[in-house]
Amino acid sequence: MNDLSGKIILVTGGAKGIGRGISESFLARGAQVVACGREMPAELPRSGDAQARFIVADVRDADAVERLFVQIEADYGGLDVLVSNAGGAPFALADSASPRFHEAIIRLNLIAPLLLAQRANAIMQKRAGGGTIVFVASVSGLRASPGTAAYGAAKAGVLSLVQSLAVEWAPKVRVVAVSPGLVHTEKSALHYGDEQGIAQVAATVPLQRMATPADIGAVCAWLASSDAGYVSGANLLVHGGGERPAFLAAATANIAPP
Repeated sequence: MNDLSGKIILVTGGAKGIGRGISESFLARGAQVVACGREMPAELPRSGDAQARFIVADVRDADAVERLFVQIEADYGGLDVLVSNAGGAPFALADSASPRFHEAIIRLNLIAPLLLAQRANAIMQKRAGGGTIVFVASVSGLRASPGTAAYGAAKAGVLSLVQSLAVEWAPKVRVVAVSPGLVHTEKSALHYGDEQGIAQVAATVPLQRMATPADIGAVCAWLASSDAGYVSGANLLVHGGGERPAFLAAATANIAPP
């Protein structure tokens, strides 16, 4: 396991779902973790005796983001890793969603991560060891995203950002992305239905299961470690082999095994 002892980590949306798994993965590796979100969670992420700190901050609010980073600098003297994880979108068909809805989704999933990265970069450029910015993107940014079209477009924008920022902010700051596929979280029922629906969806993944938040967290921790010190501008797919092509279920010849 990568040793991240002494490193200061900020995980946005770091107390629930994928974000919680990310926070706990960093805690397990000895890092000091600051998680943020819009509301104080009932239970903070922890690993053994280590517990994350939580700061209430809405990443869509530029003033709140500024206060967040000012507090981190004052309390810790700097920042080593930003994991820009906060995001998401409810199901909404593109033809009926309002302009305000589309704008809100783009703000949360593209504009907010960019503003967070700008502020983190300003701190990291002053540090002797620089830093690492990990964007949590999505396979939705790489393939069709029906029902979450604006979200998929925003995540595609994040992947473009990663490539550009990796060039602009090198060599002090590495910028990378992780693109999860299907992840089983406390909100899975909203996307896939009851337990039967979740199981049926999981069976479409080549590895025969959805990812866990810990799976995503382990990859983020590796990318933030010195073992990934030459990885920048890259997007790592964490999707269990991807999604089985739909035509295979309809074909009557050359059928690949499920």
